[in-house]
Parts: sequence; C-alpha cells; structure tokens
Amino acid sequence: MEETVGRAFRATIRLGRTALMAYATIFYGVLLIFTAIATALVVGAGALPETVLFQRRVAGYKRKLIARSTGEPVGEAYLPVTGPLGERLRTAVRDPSTYRDLRWLLVHAVFGWALLFVLIFVWYFGLMIDGFWSGTLGRRARVLPLLERLADLDDSWSRALLEPTPGAHRNALLAQRVARLTETRADAVAAHGAELRRIERDLHDGAQARLVALSMRVGMARRAYETNPELARKLLDDAQDQAEEALAELRHVVRGIHPPILTDRGLVGAVHALASGSGLVVTVAVDGLDAHGAAGSRAPAAVEAAAYFVVAEALTNAAKHSGSASAAVRLARIPRGLAVSVRDEGTGGADESGGSGLTGIRRRVAALDGTVDLTSPTGGPTVIEVELPCVW
Repeated sequence: MEETVGRAFRATIRLGRTALMAYATIFYGVLLIFTAIATALVVGAGALPETVLFQRRVAGYKRKLIARSTGEPVGEAYLPVTGPLGERLRTAVRDPSTYRDLRWLLVHAVFGWALLFVLIFVWYFGLMIDGFWSGTLGRRARVLPLLERLADLDDSWSRALLEPTPGAHRNALLAQRVARLTETRADAVAAHGAELRRIERDLHDGAQARLVALSMRVGMARRAYETNPELARKLLDDAQDQAEEALAELRHVVRGIHPPILTDRGLVGAVHALASGSGLVVTVAVDGLDAHGAAGSRAPAAVEAAAYFVVAEALTNAAKHSGSASAAVRLARIPRGLAVSVRDEGTGGADESGGSGLTGIRRRVAALDGTVDLTSPTGGPTVIEVELPCVW
C-alpha cells in the first residue's frame, strides 16, 4: 500500500504542474485579448511576436516536463522570429507551430481546470476503497493507480499535440539554417573588412613608411656621392638597413594574409613552428594527418588557414592571460572535417568580451560553417575545441 500511495503522490505532482499551468492560462488569455486588440489597432502590432515567443516558452517548458517524465524528448520546430517588425509579424502569423502551440494551450487549459476536481475525487475514494481493498484485504489497489494512468495520458496527448510534423520540422530547420548562414555571412563580411583595414594600416604605417625613408636615403646618397663619399656610404648603409626592415614588415603582412609556412610545411609543420615559438612548453598531438603535408592528405587551404590562426590566437592568449607555463594542441582528422583543440592549465575565466581574440576566432570559424566550444571555468583549465567541416 505504501508503494501505491508513493507512486500516486508522484503522479499527483506531475498532474499538479499541469493544473497550475492551466490556471496560469487565465493570464495568458488576458494577454491574448490585449495582443489581438493592439494588433487590430496597428499601433500595438509589435506585441504579437512577443506574445508568440512567450507562448513558445510555455510550450517549451511543457516539453521539458514530458521529457523528464518519459525519458524521451519532444521535438520542436519553430521559425526564427527575427528581423524588422514586418518580417517578425509575418513569421509569427505564418508559422504553423504558432497554431499548434495555441491549440495545445486551449486543450491544456480545459484539461487542467478539470484536474483539480479529478484529483480530489480520486484521492478521496482511493484512500477509502484502496485502504480497505489493498491495506486490509491485501488485494491489488484499483483507484489510486488511475492517477499514474492519468499523468501518462497527459504526457501522451500533450506530446501528440506539440510534436511537429516531419514537413514542419524540415522547414524550421531550413529556416534556422538560412538565418545562421545570413548571420555568419555578415560576420564574415565584417571580418573581411576589418582584415583589409588591418593590412592597409600595416602597409601604410610600416612598409610604405620605410620605403619612403629608403627612397630619401638613396636620393641623399646619390647627391652626396661626388662631394662627400663617406657620407654617401653611411647613407647607403642606412638605406640597406631600412630595406631589410621593410622586407621584414612585408613578410609580417604576408604572414597575416596566408602564412607561407602553411604552403611549405602543411598544417602540422606550421603548428609545430607555432608551438616552438610561443614561449610556452607546448605539446602537439596529431591524429590522422600527414606530418609532412603530402598532397592529397591535406584539408583545403581555407580550412588549414583557419585552423592555423585558431592555434596561433589560442597560444597567444594562453601566453598573455592564462598564467600557465604549458599548453597542449591536438589536430585530428574526423569524418566530417578537421578538429582542433588547444588546452592550457592556467587560471581560466576566459572572457570573450575582453578583447582576447576569441570573438575573432568565432567569426573566422563561423565563416567556414564550423563550431567553437569554449570551456574556461575559474581556476582552469581553458579548452578551445573547434570543428571545421571539409571533404577529404
């Protein structure tokens, strides 16, 4: 009998959540009326998308409850409500999930309002009948188990109403994919513009300034050659030094565009070079990649460049901010592309808003439709995991 009462009590908690949500729908009903009036008056049309988003959160909470009870997640397929007001209104009105969630809310409200009376009735007669039938006679309980069946029924019909159709799911995934591609394209354009401005600035302030000074030195040496050979030789020596400095500046700019070492030694060799020059004790692990960068075993140039810059930026961050003396880099060939991982045992707490270059990493990876996963709890370690899709 104790087990029966315990299971009935747990079912009552599940049903109680449903009842509480149903009673809360009275406020949602008021919100719906306000939204309808505001939208009809046009001036309050902006309330409609927000009401739909609130409705999605309510339905999402129910999906979590069902998944917690049954162990099986309930799918969802929503079109993203983004962009200007007109576009958000059209999406909110045309999305089939809006009406699917609204239908569930209406049925849920009726079902939930009746639950309170059902729970009182079942518990009242269940304790009397099952207390005698099961507690005294030792027979199987008959009434209280109805609560479990009722809770399962609540989950099953809610799942049936909330689960999207396959076609709606595909359309929502496609819309989310388009929205993500639009966002990453904008980030890629912004990153490309910033990169062009950086190259222009480096050329103007660095190599161009040195070349102008070089030209002036050569001109002065040419004029002084006949009258003061010693001064001319000194000016030519200065000009040679400036020419070497200008070449170094140009090499730095070229490395920022596409490191030549990637072409010469491949990604593995380039990462080893980064590790040896980082100032940290860096271990490099390679899985499935040719250490010599043989043709036919390498990822596309854009993917290699992105992986190289991810490692370079992550090692720079580790050297500057982590306080760690060591780091570990892992490069792995996976069926869907290239995986890169950089780990340091520093203080952790990496902040993307602090100008640490993590935002740049995300933009560069997102431009190739890749993913970035940052783990950096306070106290460390900091781990950056990147996946770059490509075809081998």
